[in-house]
Formats: sequence, structure tokens, C-alpha cells
Amino acid sequence: MLRYCHWRFPPSLAAARMLSSPPPPHSHSTFSSSGVNSSSVGKNSKPELLFPQSQPQNLSSSPSSSSSLKSTVACSTAGAIGRSMATNTQCFSSRPESDESDLGSLVVVSFYKFANLPDHADFRKPLKDLCEELRVSGGIILAPEGINGSICGIRESVERVLAFIQGDVRLNGLRQIETPVSPEQEAIHHGHSSSSPLAAGEDAPFRWDHVRVKLKKEIVTLGMPSVSPIEKVGTYVSPEEWNELISDPETVVIDVRNTYETRIGKFKGAVDPCTTAFRNFPSWVENQFALKQEGIETQENVEKKDITNKEDNAEKPKTLPRIAMYCTGGIRCEKASSLLLSQGFEEVYHLKGGILKYLEEVPKTESLWEGECFVFDKRVSVEHGLAQGTHKLCYGCKQPISDEDMESPEYEYAVSCPYCYSKKSEEEKERARARQTQFEEWGVIGGPDKGRRPATKPDSPRKKNNAKLGSSILE
Repeated sequence: MLRYCHWRFPPSLAAARMLSSPPPPHSHSTFSSSGVNSSSVGKNSKPELLFPQSQPQNLSSSPSSSSSLKSTVACSTAGAIGRSMATNTQCFSSRPESDESDLGSLVVVSFYKFANLPDHADFRKPLKDLCEELRVSGGIILAPEGINGSICGIRESVERVLAFIQGDVRLNGLRQIETPVSPEQEAIHHGHSSSSPLAAGEDAPFRWDHVRVKLKKEIVTLGMPSVSPIEKVGTYVSPEEWNELISDPETVVIDVRNTYETRIGKFKGAVDPCTTAFRNFPSWVENQFALKQEGIETQENVEKKDITNKEDNAEKPKTLPRIAMYCTGGIRCEKASSLLLSQGFEEVYHLKGGILKYLEEVPKTESLWEGECFVFDKRVSVEHGLAQGTHKLCYGCKQPISDEDMESPEYEYAVSCPYCYSKKSEEEKERARARQTQFEEWGVIGGPDKGRRPATKPDSPRKKNNAKLGSSILE
């Protein structure tokens, strides 16, 4: 699934921000009821968003001006934290406040679909604008081969975004996995949404006010354009039937994920390719099954032989094993299964909905899953029933770490852990310590002037260094 920037804030800052006023209402939108101009949606056309004309506001006469002013004053009296946020909070102070009853339950929905989408770039702006209008956060990737994303927001808003995406017939029928958000995470998410223009709380699923819609060559990077799940894909297996398939000794079960994911959990008896990136998977398959050795041939070579010499009675290629694959949400397996079919494998199965769907539907007493499942958001890991896992995140390398890992002398909060300590130079560790100091003092990398016009001259070395550091983290 997608990787997102994991924001971290010291407890003091989180507590200060949660004391501020509630967020603006989510239900008031200037879009049409569906957010899409239905008359513009044809068989091969893209939905057209109905954008309103912006209306200037008179802040002095606004009914919410007095309450908003109180909110701003409250923030400005919160010590160093308030001083660093006062300017940024002013841009939110004109928005009306709402009762807690207006705040719906949050949901996290992961989705994807492989589709022929050569005009994917045209979707970026309207999709991003709609997410921002509806306060839906997360990350979405658009590519010529389809869409892949994970978003968070109140149910009504998330459903409107998904309806907008599926308004294009090519993206209709998204594969979706919904994950509930705990009451504690909701409180943090909503508490920060009223006063923090910087980021969500430390435990919120995503940064509340930020959605990234990126354009890429692939929605999941394999590095082989010829492999297309749109043309052919393996056989889907439901979570209910998965146990029977992988319990068969004739089935080779493969975990398509990377080492930092398989390290904290996998299915019983599964083969771990020990890859550090999905693009390493093709070479692992080639080496593992000796596809280039005598007697084992790829489907491409077999077809060439049939064409050039149909009467050839050469020895039949060795039969390749039955394969059952799985990954977090199913997207990597679709591409991996397409790869294996192109390499001559005949029986290729993959878990429908991935590990997340399995953990959601299969009772723990019947489960063959061992450990926790890594997810690409602030939850870090989930267990059966998609309950919050026990792992935390090392901000030095973005890998999951356990309580035992945090007892190691190589662990230093926001700097290093046992998995990256030896890979980092002392200079890199010092830079990480400096960044953490900025977080603890100001709540944002770059110091109190972050996001404001600097008073220093353009050629100031301090300004150049701060700008470079900020862009490398926040872009």
C-alpha cells in the first residue's frame, strides 16, 4: 500500500492543540449532492466537478468572528507553542464552529483498480480539490495503468470521493477495504482539525488537512511495463477458502511483501522472498524457480517452439508448482500473478482483499496468520479484527519496531533503531537529533518562522539551509 509521511508531535503539543475549539462542520459543502455533473459522464468521458464561485467574507461582520477571535487568543497564550502557531491559526479563525454532534465517525478506506487510463493526469486537480473541500486526507496515486489510494475522513465525505472516482466508467468497481478508526483516534483527529494547520495528532491515521494526489508511471512499481493485470491475472481466493488452499502441501505459499513487513507477521509456512522493494520480485522468481535452467522454460519460449516446429517431440518442460500469493491489500498480488502467468506458471492464486480482508473476516481461532500486519499509515500495524497493533514506527528509517526493539541501546527516538543504526553515519544521526529538537521546541521542522515570509535576506545561509531542510521533509 501507499507510504505516507508519518508526522510526530511531543505529548505537550498534542495536549495543547486538543484544548482548542472544535473543527468546522464537515457537512456543509458548496458542491452538488453527488459532487459530479451527471450530464457530463458518458461512456468514455470523465466526470465534471461543479466548482462554485468563491465569495469574499467580511470577517468583522461574521457571526463567528468573536468566537474565532477567542480561539486565536487562546492559542496565542499557550506559551512557545502558541506563538509558533498564532499566525497559522488566523487563516482558520474565520470558519464557523460546530458542535461535536456534527462530527461523523472516521473511516479509512484503501482502494485500487487497474484500468487503461492514459489521461490520468486530468484527474489530479479535480480529485485533489474535492478531497480538500470535504476534508478527506491520505494519499492517491494516478498512473496510466489505474488508481491506488488510501483515504481517511467522515463516512459521507469518503463515500462522495469514491463516488466521484467511480463516475468514470473505467474506474467503476474499485476494490475497497474499509478500516474503522478507534474513538481515541477520532478524538485526536477532530481535536486537531480546528486549530492545527500543520498536521494531525501523533496517533491520527493521516494528517488531517492534507491529501496527496501523485502522478506516477505505475500504481505499484514492478518496473516491467509488459506485465499488465488488465490483460491477465491469477485466480482470486476468498478469505474463507484461503486456509484450505495454503494447507495443501502441493501449494507453494509466497509472501509478496518486503522484509520490513514480513518481519512482524506472515501466514504459517509462507515463503519470504526477502526483498527490499517490489521491483526485486521478478529476479527472485527467476532464481527461486530456476526458470532459465534446462527443462524449465518460460511461456514465451514455449510459444516460440510451437510456432517454429509444431512437429517437434522434444521433452515437455518441467511442470511448475501451484502458487498461492498474498500481500497487504491485494494490489501487489494482482501484478505478481500476472508476472507468473507470463513466465509459464499455470496455477496461480492470490488472496482476494489481501491480509486486511482476511484479518477482518476470519476469526482468530480459525486463523493461520501469525503476528501483525504492517500498514502504511500512522496505525503502523493491525491485528485480527483490524484492531490496533503493538508496533511503533522508527522515524529514522520508517520501519516498524516492537517494544523489545525500543529497549535496545541502538534505539534513539526519532533518530535510529536496531534496523538502521549501523546504516546511518554520525552526521545523519546528528541531523535527525536537530530535527527532533525543532519538533519539541516549535512543533514543526524549520523553527517558528516556518511558513512565514523570512525577515532575513534572500542570500542568507540560514534561510537556504532551513528551506532545504523543510522541503526535504514536507514535500
